[in-house]
Amino acid sequence: MQPSRVLLSAMLSLAFALPVAAEEKNPYVPETDPKVLARLEQWQDWKFGFLMHWGPYSQWGIVESWSLCSEDVGWCQRPKGVAYVDYVKQYEQLPTTFNPVKFDPDQWARAAKQAGMKYVVFTTKHHDGFSMFDTQQTDYRITAPNVPFHSHPRANITREIFNAFRAQAFGVGAYFSKPDWHHDDYWAPEWATPDRNTNYDTRKHPDRWKKFVDFTHAQINELTSQYGRLDILWLDGGWVDSTPNPNAKPISGEVPWPQDIDMPGLVKLARRNQPGLIVVNRAVGGPYENYRTPEQHIPETELPYPWETCMTMGDSWSYVPNDKYKPSRELVHKLVDVVAKGGNFLLNVGPAPDGTLPPTALERMRDIGGWMQVNSEAIYASRAIAPYRDGKLRFTTLRDGTTYAIYLADEKEQQPPAQIVLKGLAPADGAELRLLGADAPLAWKRAGAGVVIEIPAAVGKQVAGAYAWAIRIAAIRK
Repeated sequence: MQPSRVLLSAMLSLAFALPVAAEEKNPYVPETDPKVLARLEQWQDWKFGFLMHWGPYSQWGIVESWSLCSEDVGWCQRPKGVAYVDYVKQYEQLPTTFNPVKFDPDQWARAAKQAGMKYVVFTTKHHDGFSMFDTQQTDYRITAPNVPFHSHPRANITREIFNAFRAQAFGVGAYFSKPDWHHDDYWAPEWATPDRNTNYDTRKHPDRWKKFVDFTHAQINELTSQYGRLDILWLDGGWVDSTPNPNAKPISGEVPWPQDIDMPGLVKLARRNQPGLIVVNRAVGGPYENYRTPEQHIPETELPYPWETCMTMGDSWSYVPNDKYKPSRELVHKLVDVVAKGGNFLLNVGPAPDGTLPPTALERMRDIGGWMQVNSEAIYASRAIAPYRDGKLRFTTLRDGTTYAIYLADEKEQQPPAQIVLKGLAPADGAELRLLGADAPLAWKRAGAGVVIEIPAAVGKQVAGAYAWAIRIAAIRK
């Protein structure tokens, strides 16, 4: 029941246009809470994070949750010949066979640390409503008696992941879906479910909607009070919002009634439990979207607010057998490009149904980690500096003025070129330039507004085969 590669590509390209459009029409509202601002500054220093979409759906190797949605779009398709109602019943039985006995969060955390990642965001609940934590609000959870894994010592998967990553000094984030398609007060069983939204008018049934809001707040209270330090609350499902669309068309993914989850109350609750918590109310805008999350793409230029590109390592967010993973070189280049424009890079891997990370994903993480061991000083705690990029070059800078020019190598380029020209960016007089991973200073000379940097062949050999080469510049001439 694996979607075709074409279907996956269509799903990715169309679904990701939604948050981008929302970002453009909903203005960013800067945070004012000093504790949140301090946490945001720390988060911007981390630069590189690890996202995981995982749940019982991994057993079928399908797109997470979306096959439950009956919208007529590529990423919601189900197998031909299976009636929608029958499919939903089969999907909702997946937890009864979910038994990831090879789950080892310590191994996951070590692999992410080796890759150079600094924070983790885990899907505590996706749109299908299955909770990967020991919630007391529903039996549709990983620790329910009908789930084989419930008796495992590490059955409370979210707690185990958070603890394992904290032990490796990671920042910790909880992905949480605001919509819940399993909950009877979101998709009410009395009516059909034409699209991703509530299947009833919340204005006609306010008491019913209030029960769902209370349920959501109770789950957020559990996650923010019972699972240790939390740095990020990453809320997905931007259509669950207080602003209705009066021009909504049937089965369009929009509705003319509000789905007001009471964000002020939710955030107050969460920050009472976790002072300084970063809240990411994705694709909604307003005061509770502390940073923006362009999905599956990197902006062309720097952005005037904190942001993070979230991207899949393969084609799918969730586990798909024989997924097509991006080459290690491409992933390093994307990381550098994101950071040079002032963003963070949140890279997603879907764990397999047995609880392991796919071997190819682990290989990519080791490759990235090898590059980061040499060049991480050009990434961590850096900020954007004009001109941000020039051809194959990307630029970053640290708080002390140390600046880096990072050359993105083509696959055929095994060593840095003999000369690298920096345009519009020049070191201060007497500045020392060094190639990270090599042990000799580089000669350079001024050329107009920029400089020409000489890289001897002997120096280039010391860093041969890298995906990119970073040159440290002690100070930039103003």
